Amino acid sequence: MLDKPAKSASPMIVRPRRAAPVLVCRKCLKRSDEGRDIRRALKSGLKAKKRDGTKPAKLVMTGCFGLSPKKSIVVASGASLARQEYVLVADRDEVPRALALLDDGRS
Repeated sequence: MLDKPAKSASPMIVRPRRAAPVLVCRKCLKRSDEGRDIRRALKSGLKAKKRDGTKPAKLVMTGCFGLSPKKSIVVASGASLARQEYVLVADRDEVPRALALLDDGRS
């Protein structure tokens, strides 16, 4: 007697209660003199942008994006990657503007 193949679960869509993550190049953070300050500013900026009823976006360290700027850190989001855009952050003071660019892409 042949066994019936096990039913596989059908794919489903899940929507998180958290904003989309922000991706940061780990290599750029290590190489930058201000990497630690920029990382802290990004995390606090994401917490400050939290909407009611949602959790703040996560800051996710990634591998190299292949851009390797000398004095900047490469930051991206799902929306910016869909537009094929990256944001370069060289200073802690640029973080609020960088987060705004990741969200809507307007200059």
